[in-house]
Amino acid sequence: MTNHDVELLAIGAGPANLALAVALEELGADGLAERSLVIERGPTVEWQRGLLLPWTKSQVAFAKDLVTLRNPRSKFTFLNYLRSVGRLDDFINMGSFTPYRVEVSGYLQWVSESLRKVQLRLGCDCTSVEPVRDSAGSLTGWLTRLADGSTISSRYLVIGAGRDPYIPPELSHLPADRLIHSTRYRSRVAELDKDQHYRVAVIGAAQSAAEMFRATQHDLPNSDVSWVMRSIGLRAYDTNKFTNELYYPSYIDKFFEALPEGKKQILQEMHLTNYSGVESDLLQELYTSLYLDRLSGVERRRLVPMTDITGARTDGDDIVLELTDRKTGAVDELRRDLVFLGTGFVREMPRLIRGLGAAIGLDRIEVNRQYRLELGEPSDAACYLQGVNEATHGIADSLLSVLGNRAADIAQDILGHRSVKRVNGVHRPIAEHLSTAEHPSTAERPSGADRRTAVPVPADGAVPA
Repeated sequence: MTNHDVELLAIGAGPANLALAVALEELGADGLAERSLVIERGPTVEWQRGLLLPWTKSQVAFAKDLVTLRNPRSKFTFLNYLRSVGRLDDFINMGSFTPYRVEVSGYLQWVSESLRKVQLRLGCDCTSVEPVRDSAGSLTGWLTRLADGSTISSRYLVIGAGRDPYIPPELSHLPADRLIHSTRYRSRVAELDKDQHYRVAVIGAAQSAAEMFRATQHDLPNSDVSWVMRSIGLRAYDTNKFTNELYYPSYIDKFFEALPEGKKQILQEMHLTNYSGVESDLLQELYTSLYLDRLSGVERRRLVPMTDITGARTDGDDIVLELTDRKTGAVDELRRDLVFLGTGFVREMPRLIRGLGAAIGLDRIEVNRQYRLELGEPSDAACYLQGVNEATHGIADSLLSVLGNRAADIAQDILGHRSVKRVNGVHRPIAEHLSTAEHPSTAERPSGADRRTAVPVPADGAVPA
């Protein structure tokens, strides 16, 4: 038996791993919760900290919290959080299904502070993970290295740290203090002189770009802001009730079992429900605000649609963006002081997961229906991936909609894996930990639900999502 610092290590204290922590505490996980640790890079538990602005709202109904769809009677529900802070009556009176982002963030912090068995450690920046093998070469666990030089060993590993921010290659060489991705917006703007005149460019045409464009009106009120986008204009999310059914937890099985061409069509047609769009109320607010600018004769903000950024350089204190008009091909220059990126996230697997795959010696990244990384060998250890499996589990994988059910799937799979002992290289069941009566979803999975969907690793080591 290999000794580990903890039995289960979850990297990232975002909604995904907090939902897992709740599931471990509620499912009676045979002592596993007490031997589990969640680590978080930041000094606090926050949701979307870069754009945690007072007026921003979640696009997901409050009932799609960490636990309600799995266990509505849980003490960890969003409604119980509101009750505990004395705001339940006020929230109900608001008559809104979607809470403010700061409320969701407060809820996550409340959950993290309400955990009684699973440990949480803040300020732990994970730099790499490597497999641990015994003298026979069998994989027995994981060694997670932190930025401060310390390590944490574990038998089970759950990676839920999100994707890497996408920086367009044309801009990647610009100074980091002048090129600000949406994940850094709030912290970077807090360092600026609010009363100074800045020339600002906002890049992108979706929700994060729209929120930064809106926020600069208050955060940098004397600034000149140009919003550059490739699209012909701004489009609203498709949020009709028919397409929303594809975000049900029950739809994951249907997507996982779909043929490759079916998966491709679903992802393409669902793209505008979660990407490349803006929430409709914010669209109306932006248009009204720009109209009032025109009415007052003070137009310091403008949209620059159908425009590519084909180059960038620094010229003294200026950042010079080369803009190419997609309609005419005309090339122009835009001189700015700051560039805010609403460009989303890298679509390939995060750097941490790619590095782990290479360290294990995997030719490809494979996850099964229960989100377990396929290691290609019998193992006493297991690794699970959260929030990066859209290609295999559907477009809801990165959203709040499926958190509670996914957490139960992972927790139950870990319990099943724990009940198997490796004897002479062969894994044999030694105990039954799952309660199929209370949690039938995994036990009654159709036989095809264990099929894996492979994500090939190209020669350069990059793993596409």
